[in-house]
Amino acid sequence: MIPTVMPTYARIDLVFERGEGANIWTVDGRRFLDFTSGIAVNLLGHAHPYLVQKLHEQAQKLWHVSNLFRVAGQESLSRRLVDSTFADTVFFTNSGVEAWECAVKVVRKYHHETGNPQKTRFIVAGGAFHGRSTTAIAAAKSEKMVKGFGPLLDAFDQVAFDNLNELRAAITPETGAIMVEPILGEGGVRPASVEYLKALRETADEFGLLLVFDEIQTGMARTGKLFAHEWAGVTPDVMPIAKGIGGGFPVGACLATEKAAVGMTPGTHGSTFGGNPLAMAVGNAVMDVVEKPGFMEHVNRIGDLLEGRLDELVSRYPQVLELARGKGLMLGLKCAATVNSADFVTRLRENGLLTVGAADNTVRVLPPLVVAEAEVEEAIDIIDRTCRQFAQGTAS
Repeated sequence: MIPTVMPTYARIDLVFERGEGANIWTVDGRRFLDFTSGIAVNLLGHAHPYLVQKLHEQAQKLWHVSNLFRVAGQESLSRRLVDSTFADTVFFTNSGVEAWECAVKVVRKYHHETGNPQKTRFIVAGGAFHGRSTTAIAAAKSEKMVKGFGPLLDAFDQVAFDNLNELRAAITPETGAIMVEPILGEGGVRPASVEYLKALRETADEFGLLLVFDEIQTGMARTGKLFAHEWAGVTPDVMPIAKGIGGGFPVGACLATEKAAVGMTPGTHGSTFGGNPLAMAVGNAVMDVVEKPGFMEHVNRIGDLLEGRLDELVSRYPQVLELARGKGLMLGLKCAATVNSADFVTRLRENGLLTVGAADNTVRVLPPLVVAEAEVEEAIDIIDRTCRQFAQGTAS
């Protein structure tokens, strides 16, 4: 008999009831150190007092009015995002894939409005993950996501990640945009080179394309800057974001320049729940915290500490770990060929540390950005113990 919750996840048999910062407890009282953060969502950890306060205040006043009316929280949060980024305008959604779908529509409408309706195709990178809608899985082309859901939209030309020559060779008169994650998340925490990101901007300008950076996972200070593309000193035309911007509350957004959004006029796009007062109260609260003096410095300092400790473990256990990579507090541990990363994630969990797997035999290490130095050291102790178990053959 099918479960009442549709069985689309291979769920781990843990039920959590409360959390505080980087710590989380199950209903039977077991404590875990959470370096999954809801897959880079719980930006400020669990039950952050300021987010709880602001959500509670808003919940007592107004939950939903729909986008038939002005929403004050949208106007304030969009202004803050515009003031902090390349963008001139923002559309609010409930999730990352909705923001990404909005980006697809922005690109196509731009070319239609500017006299190039044939420019309907997108160049995307292999290993990318943009969401689970039928359009997003058509872009990713992963067999496990695509099988059984065809026929899919034929609009995406996939090239190797961080390979400019292959990307340039794929451009045709029908190409409308380049869509890339600055760091592949699900694809194995693989950062693009600064040179590649700069060249993408130059290539888009050369061929009259729009540049879309998917910062759903990399955004909101996760890498030590508000958005990861800032490390390369370049800007996109369109950028979907989500995950961290709501700190655990469902919020997403599509940011765009005035030029790119030329066709997004009344009636071209919409959302029933996107940008509702509750979501905007939390999004503004997250921005309040992230914009505080010293916050970004903390992310970079702790990120450097964590990456340095992970590098030490790679050197100490070459038979277990191959390398550490990433940026800020978006880090990955690529396991050695003889170690299955899923098994490593399982043993880490059994030892008290929550992490999440990724492609390329990689374990994602995604602590909340408020993680303390002592919690980093506790996590390193757990990873060290887990490596010893694998090295000694006692992890099975």
